[in-house]
Amino acid sequence: MQETAKPGTRVLIVDDHPVVLSGCRTLFASDHSIRIEEATDAKSGHRAYVSKRPDVAVIDISLPDVSGFELMRRIRKDDPDAKIIMFSMNDDPAFVVRAVELGAQGYVSKGDDPRILLKAVRKVVAGDNFISPQLAEAVTFSGAAIKANPASQMTPRELEILRLLGRGDKIVEVAKALGISYKTVANTTSLLKQKLGAKNHSDLIRIAVEIGMN
Repeated sequence: MQETAKPGTRVLIVDDHPVVLSGCRTLFASDHSIRIEEATDAKSGHRAYVSKRPDVAVIDISLPDVSGFELMRRIRKDDPDAKIIMFSMNDDPAFVVRAVELGAQGYVSKGDDPRILLKAVRKVVAGDNFISPQLAEAVTFSGAAIKANPASQMTPRELEILRLLGRGDKIVEVAKALGISYKTVANTTSLLKQKLGAKNHSDLIRIAVEIGMN
């Protein structure tokens, strides 16, 4: 018998790619126990979560305003028991580990069979954790590489600032996006240069791009 989610399961999908949203609609249409809500950026995703209180949120890491990691932080601040699955093209084991450390109950790659996402939603709604099998195996056999990845050594705030700098935002734009002071961003940027061995601002952006933070 095919496993289904509990009746009336509400799933919030936060992704800015129309093709992904369309694919999710088609995927979840096969399970009549699931109802989906959609948002295309972190701001509207946070608003939708607060107003709809879904059973699980499926969040893309790369959103147009702030990252899925930052959105997860904001959601969990409002609802510490929020159930969240990160859904991303980035299948670097270090990002999987970081997502779990930050509170995600699941991580699915967009390169996986779509049915994996459906299985993840069912598992997480039921109270279990779920990482797609290929990623789980990669995490298991990549311990040294994960420790060596700069992303594993950064705080959530440092990760978010580095990502925004990596996509070309100026310090004042980063401060506005995160709702923090210019001085805080400038100080964190200086610390990131030291931590990552960046010679200057351009070098820091290069490192962000190389480790997939943009």
